[in-house]
Amino acid sequence: MFTGRLSGGALVLRAIDPLILAQSRSTISLLILAPILYFQNRSSLRVRGSHLAQFFLLGIVGLAGSNYFYYFAIEKTTVATAIVLQYVAPVWVLLYMLARRLQRPTALRISGVLLAVVGCAFAVGEVAARGSFPWLAISGVRFNPSGVVAAELAAITFAFYNVYAQHLLQIYQRWTVLVYSLLGAAVFWLIVNPPWKIVAQHYSGGQWLFMLVFAIGSMLIPFSLYFIGLQHLDPTRAIVTACLEPVWAILLTAIILGELVSPMQVVGIIVVLAATVLIQRPDRKAPAEPTIAVEPIE
Repeated sequence: MFTGRLSGGALVLRAIDPLILAQSRSTISLLILAPILYFQNRSSLRVRGSHLAQFFLLGIVGLAGSNYFYYFAIEKTTVATAIVLQYVAPVWVLLYMLARRLQRPTALRISGVLLAVVGCAFAVGEVAARGSFPWLAISGVRFNPSGVVAAELAAITFAFYNVYAQHLLQIYQRWTVLVYSLLGAAVFWLIVNPPWKIVAQHYSGGQWLFMLVFAIGSMLIPFSLYFIGLQHLDPTRAIVTACLEPVWAILLTAIILGELVSPMQVVGIIVVLAATVLIQRPDRKAPAEPTIAVEPIE
């Protein structure tokens, strides 16, 4: 969609700017989810007024920030470069959890995070084999300064989203956290890109249909599932498991589009899978992690 090469039936859809793509994901998801909750589970919309700022902070920094910076990084560099830099996020999460003494720097945890980051680099083809020492080299990286900075900001905001979302999930049920964080992101985008600017773009019916499907398939469904995961996993385990995203992207590309998977990518997939399994293993000799018990709002 960034390049205008996506076909919709007999038509080729015009390119969509990263800003409107990020905005439409949040806003359309909110417009779908909010009415469902209002009619099916109205109690989930009750929150304390003092917590609204926290929901908006999660929506603006966590959802809107990570989405936009990631898309901007893709536009300025490459998908591979952007996704590898974004998936340095597990390191930021681990550093935060260790700094706050919410987790211990165990060998399993540190090795799992490092393996996940390295595995992503292999999986997306950023590391290539060489015939001489050191036998590995960085491949396919386009170092655009603004793109690299944006990708790292995507990593930091993604890490923030993981930690802060779990904090709110200790107080509210997942649907409440999701709908109000989407509201925060949608309000923010309306200020940045108001409706009259959107109307002036004259998006076609095919483009709006794409944005609808994209919002449901890339935000509403996966974020709902991810919030369920955050209810059962600590932020470090959750974000390392999320490193399976580029692995699935590679496999789906191979299955749907027939693109070949290189031996180095297979190595990367195996490494990420190993990291995901490793990080889930409990520490046998360590005492239980400190937790915060908070009663959910009914």
